[in-house]
Amino acid sequence: GVSRADMLKLRSLSEGPPKELKIRLIKVESGDKETFIASEVEERRLRMADLTISHCAADVVRARTPRSTLRRSCPEKNSTHPPPASMYLESKRDAFSPVLLQFCTDPRNPITVIRGLAGSLRLNLGLFSTKTLVEASGEHTVEVRTQVQQPSDENWDLTGTRQIWPCESSRSHTTIAKYAQYQASSFQESLQEEKESEDEESEEPDSTTGTPPSSAPDPKNHHIIKFGTNIDLSDAKRWKPQLQELLKLPAFMRVTSTGNMLSHVGHTILGMNTVQLYMKVPGSRTPGHQENNNFCSVNINIGPGDCEWFAVHEHYWETISAFCDRHGVDYLTGSWWPILDDLYASNIPVYRFVQRPGDLVWINAGTVHWVQATGWCNNIAWNVGPLTAYQYQLALERYEWNEVKNVKSIVPMIHVSWNVARTVKISDPDLFKMIKRLLFLSSK
Repeated sequence: GVSRADMLKLRSLSEGPPKELKIRLIKVESGDKETFIASEVEERRLRMADLTISHCAADVVRARTPRSTLRRSCPEKNSTHPPPASMYLESKRDAFSPVLLQFCTDPRNPITVIRGLAGSLRLNLGLFSTKTLVEASGEHTVEVRTQVQQPSDENWDLTGTRQIWPCESSRSHTTIAKYAQYQASSFQESLQEEKESEDEESEEPDSTTGTPPSSAPDPKNHHIIKFGTNIDLSDAKRWKPQLQELLKLPAFMRVTSTGNMLSHVGHTILGMNTVQLYMKVPGSRTPGHQENNNFCSVNINIGPGDCEWFAVHEHYWETISAFCDRHGVDYLTGSWWPILDDLYASNIPVYRFVQRPGDLVWINAGTVHWVQATGWCNNIAWNVGPLTAYQYQLALERYEWNEVKNVKSIVPMIHVSWNVARTVKISDPDLFKMIKRLLFLSSK
């Protein structure tokens, strides 16, 4: 007997835990200088002759696997299931290495998960727990999305007969205190369900009758959930302890820094250059999207539960946009959840991984992504605009594409470019040329 939330988790991990590319920063000393390089971690291997009955299955598999297939610094060209880059930091100092910035912003890395960053930096995630939030500002507004709970790799129509791309949800509003009550009672209900199913099992130990569960959900049995989203933490007085805690992050990840284009806008853009909070129950979905104007994004899981992520490199966004058109949903403004088999059939590599409490996910410029909570958790997120040619180019491209599609750009790129030119010394020659050209064109 398994509760509904556990079933979702089991279904999402039915193919075994996703493979990941483990990266750690290695210190290299050269004369009186110290530098760091990002290096793939090779699992400990034993020779076949050294195996004993006490070794685990993973040791046996590694011992039997030829070395050439173990070390793969990037997925094969045609792989539709590439391993996500997982960065393991050995100390607080590693978080401030310039190599971490280089790795995260490298155009070849669409998404990076930094495992246990909160622990490495001694971030007090308790400041963002539901209990603390209620105490700090229980009457604060929460936008609520009402959704149908389903496994993370499925999206059924209302009849439960076919999978679709559109992923609609209705919108309402509540307060942090009321959502906290819902989040807690949802958890209690799940525990109760689990207990009842265990009791049933113990009463009928030999029961093997009954039909196996089908993949498609029963349309009459929709389980409706509520996702607390876009909670604004921009008020510097009200959320002072929370916002101060985030100053422990490396400069390039911070909400505000000189090297962040969004710190040169000159006004607040809620959720972009301010922090937003998300309060979740299992099945809460953030549908597919690229960030506003293709900016990078930072997302920290507060816990206690996990989130499952899906991501696709910016290179494939037009193919995904074409799928949206075919399924009658607007790519830029609509709500959609990709059918994975459609992506695989088009040879689109999909990065898939679990974000645990304390893990920070860095979403690189333009990466298409969608997320589902597999447990009860809170997340915090905001955008950053590193001063790189790749970020600037993608931000401008989306600025222009938004104009073509009559969609308002949230980031005023020309205004930002003038402010950056006035206040920041640009050392990247490609970025310098791009900004100079835009300023020339805009001043004509």
